[in-house]
Amino acid sequence: MRYPEILELTSGPAELSYTEQDAIIYALGVGAGLDRLGEDALRLVYEKDLRVLPTFATTLLDGSGDLFGRAEIDFRKVVHSEQRLVVHRPLPPAGRVSSTSRVLGVADKGAEKGAVVYVEHTIADAAGGAPYATVVLTLYCRGDGGFGGPNQDPFPVHAIPQRAPDKESRQAVPANQAALYRYAIKDANPLHIDPAVAKAVGFEQPLLHGLCTYGFAARAIMADWCDDDPARIKSFDVRFAAPFFPGETLVTRSWRDGSVISFECEAAERGAVIFRNGRCEIGASEERI
Repeated sequence: MRYPEILELTSGPAELSYTEQDAIIYALGVGAGLDRLGEDALRLVYEKDLRVLPTFATTLLDGSGDLFGRAEIDFRKVVHSEQRLVVHRPLPPAGRVSSTSRVLGVADKGAEKGAVVYVEHTIADAAGGAPYATVVLTLYCRGDGGFGGPNQDPFPVHAIPQRAPDKESRQAVPANQAALYRYAIKDANPLHIDPAVAKAVGFEQPLLHGLCTYGFAARAIMADWCDDDPARIKSFDVRFAAPFFPGETLVTRSWRDGSVISFECEAAERGAVIFRNGRCEIGASEERI
């Protein structure tokens, strides 16, 4: 990568529209209504009184591909390592939004370890400009370190409490979930559906999208701590630790300290930690869409 020129990269504003169907298909893509289609789940998948999952904002990043294309990063060696979301106000059931992107920072870990790139996306109402969400994508670029840049990360690692979890939930993820999610977000990456492609890069089977697992984890926290009200989630941050595969069971363990929910997730069948150092901030129960 070219440093410090990469720090000047921006993209947008780019506008895009989404419909109630888009929000509903996304909710289905992250498992809404799998266990039961009660009143809470129904509000996520039925246009009557529709409420939008906060993690839907991670799909509204139109124009960011142009920014990445100009970053001169060796994308053959890039791993999505962290995901952060700050919710300024709930997304409406349908609307037109404007997205802008910029490189927030870069941490040089050395020629042998690579670099970390932080990219910030702002999602706002296209007409009035009021922000809906800030999404920060962290890329671990294994082939781009050693350029003499700073080795400082802009975000501290969230510490998980050293006590037994306050709650634990289990979500059985169907074997066809990756096929459904890739349709929901219009993702053409064959890694998530083609067994031959997955084996060619070292996986026994296609893996679930990290952001799909992210959506499952957000729904688990909503159920355990937010009365299944998506408007109560104010932020949702994770560090990706290992791949998760369709057909596995996602276990979410969480701790509450005031308005902060700490959490970690693992694949029950393998005991593999999927998300580390999870942090979610929640609002009061009276805050509803």
